[in-house]
Amino acid sequence: MRAPLSWIRDYVDLPADLTPDALAHKLTALGLKMEALERHGHDMRGPLVIGRVLSFEDEPQSNGKTIRWCSVDVGAANGTGEPQWVVCGAHNFAVGDLVVVILPGGALPGGLEISARRTYGHVSAGMICSARELGLGDDHTGIIVLPPDAGAPGDDAFEVLYLRDEVIEFEINPDRAYALSLRGVAREAALEYAVHGDGAAYRDPALREVPAPNDRGYPVVVEDPEGCPVFVTRTVTGFDPAASTPAWMARRVQLAGMRPISLAVDVTNYVMLELGQPIHGYDGDRLHGPIRVRRAVQGERLTTLDDVERALSPEDLLITDDSGPIGLAGVMGGQTTELSETTTHVVIEAAHFDPVSIFRTQRRHKLPSEASKRFERGVDPELPEAAADRVAELLTTYGGGTVTDGVTKVGGAPRPRTITIDAGLPARISGMDIPASTSVAHLRAVGCDVVVDGDELTVTVPSWRNDLRDPFDLVEEVARVVGYDQVPSVLPPAPPGRGLTREQRLRRRVGRTLAGEGLVEVISFPFVGPADLDALGLDPADERRSVLRLANPLSVEEPAMTTTLLPGLLKAVARNVGRGAQDVALFETATVTLPHATSPAPIPPVDRRPTDAELAALDKALPAQPLHLGAVLTGERERSGWWGSGRTAGWQDAIAVVRAVADALGVEVQLRAVARAPWHPGRCAELVAGDVVLGHAGELHPAVCAAYGVPPRSAAAEVDLDRMLALAVDVVPGPVLSSYPVAREDVAVVVPETVTAAEVEGALREGAGGLLESIRLFDVYSGDQVGPGRRSLAFRLRFRAPDRTLTVEETSAARDAAVAAAAARCGAVQRT
Repeated sequence: MRAPLSWIRDYVDLPADLTPDALAHKLTALGLKMEALERHGHDMRGPLVIGRVLSFEDEPQSNGKTIRWCSVDVGAANGTGEPQWVVCGAHNFAVGDLVVVILPGGALPGGLEISARRTYGHVSAGMICSARELGLGDDHTGIIVLPPDAGAPGDDAFEVLYLRDEVIEFEINPDRAYALSLRGVAREAALEYAVHGDGAAYRDPALREVPAPNDRGYPVVVEDPEGCPVFVTRTVTGFDPAASTPAWMARRVQLAGMRPISLAVDVTNYVMLELGQPIHGYDGDRLHGPIRVRRAVQGERLTTLDDVERALSPEDLLITDDSGPIGLAGVMGGQTTELSETTTHVVIEAAHFDPVSIFRTQRRHKLPSEASKRFERGVDPELPEAAADRVAELLTTYGGGTVTDGVTKVGGAPRPRTITIDAGLPARISGMDIPASTSVAHLRAVGCDVVVDGDELTVTVPSWRNDLRDPFDLVEEVARVVGYDQVPSVLPPAPPGRGLTREQRLRRRVGRTLAGEGLVEVISFPFVGPADLDALGLDPADERRSVLRLANPLSVEEPAMTTTLLPGLLKAVARNVGRGAQDVALFETATVTLPHATSPAPIPPVDRRPTDAELAALDKALPAQPLHLGAVLTGERERSGWWGSGRTAGWQDAIAVVRAVADALGVEVQLRAVARAPWHPGRCAELVAGDVVLGHAGELHPAVCAAYGVPPRSAAAEVDLDRMLALAVDVVPGPVLSSYPVAREDVAVVVPETVTAAEVEGALREGAGGLLESIRLFDVYSGDQVGPGRRSLAFRLRFRAPDRTLTVEETSAARDAAVAAAAARCGAVQRT
């Protein structure tokens, strides 16, 4: 909602020195959030004056264009009183017309400085301005021609054209429909100064004397009173369709974000912006029979004002006459009865429509409008009479004609809603010290009628606040008027001796470990689409393709909850690489959604607490949402520099990241080779702890890297963090340090190529026993010396005892036991 400050001041007596910034700040505190603040005309500089065309000469140019060499009377604005000679390219004016002239020394919007300069063989001392050059619209087909009574030559054009004004654009929440009008914004401004200032008188533009309904107005039949509770018409005859919109009105409509069109249309838009009541005008000479409000019949069609023929639904609420549909109620009118340049007989419609019906109609036809935006949020049902009277007044004031004495009103506004509330509820809910008297005063300030009966308040809600429906809505009203900045900041007391939960401590340990490994945490959206899963190269039967689809997704391209963290991480890596980051290492801990085959979730009743059985059924219908850890690495893992070349991140680093987390949690992880998308075949490891599969890590498939736009050979890992945390130990024991010397033994064994190094290492570790301190693979060989289909793995074993120096016999026995275990489990043969 765009609200010019000058328009707000028409209805509330704000302090003269109040700045737009200060007002926007105060209204934002009340809930009308400022979206933007514009200062129109403040980047312009005069002299900008009214001029009268004294004479001109048409001069054809070699480029085919004809310019006019004009003599213009600008009064004393040029300091001499002599006519000003100006070159003009427009031809829509005549001798004697009043125009807008900017003289040398002035400046137009955008910083265009005006000076006397030679052009087309003349020295042009200024410029005759068009609407677009002054920021008054997009029209650049001709210059502005003012009405004869606009002023005298030399008068300041800033005041005549209302060029300078401040506009505050508000973000209006859906529950505050009343603020989609200057009436509502001004009321909020008056409320702020009534409560937190010295008071500011408010003048409600909807409070006016209106004639009583009678049977002489244009006939109306409402066949659907639920869809249209109130319908009012007024009639103007003898209207001059050629009458122009006054400059002040056109400027206000434009500043409010709408395009001035004609007097009749501008008046209806002006009143809608002023009061918040959408208005529609009909050409009375094109109406056939009474106006009817009814639902559409299957097969009916309507061509709306946007020149689109629409197939109507039986759920659409229509405005019709004897010729058929003439408008979509509350959304847009039809072409057959629209106001035109020949309209002299205007029938004014001001009605109240059901918000749900209007919302569904505009969504069905994809036809949002300024009218539907207000109706679907809820318009004051008591406005139609005042709004129709206001339109009739403005039409006859500026377009001539007569308002007939006929006033049609069908239906009436519903009875005001009453709410009973405990006087102490606002204080209890908000945590602020709000006496009952303050609650009463603030509710009355927002327009409610309050009756006090001991500790109970009976509140009658004003007609323009259809959002106030229960006691907690009233609590919110009191709290926002008191000020949300007054809510005390109170930390809940922590129970002694408890602190963080075990899971919280372990998750923090994981985060610190990954940060220490040089990874940066990211948070991505948990949504995926078919294209994301296709890019991962998942088989049709892959369980990760079984996704939970959302009923109302944020994006049609990502309509489901993700089953893996890798799509979001890969997109984040691609975004960073695309912005120049070469070395990227990201991780994310988040839940994934794994749906399971079950019956649909039951819908419990709302009039009571669900039973234990109903809650159990709800829990059973929920999908599994395990916590996962994902990581992606690309670029240099070890930096290059003057000390030498670095090392590019590879599959080893993805595995190392998971190992680091496992070490921090005290979980022993083993590896085994598998083939699983989206990793490269032969470069993917499955990470297990005992019989529990934790996840996978390795190098990404080249096709996946290309699909997501990440560098080739990027590495990734994803593990089920819930499973890892379940195996974690609360305190990871530190290394046992011994002062006795270490004994080293190197063992080389030959195994089939199908046996992984991790399997051999596990067998050696198990066979070596408790004296083994560490084991490390330091060489891999395949060739003629070991035979085809086999390879040699060389391990370095370190033995140490905590209480003595090991003998050669003890070390040899432990080594031989390790080799024997490898031979038994893996078919290993020791090389000599």
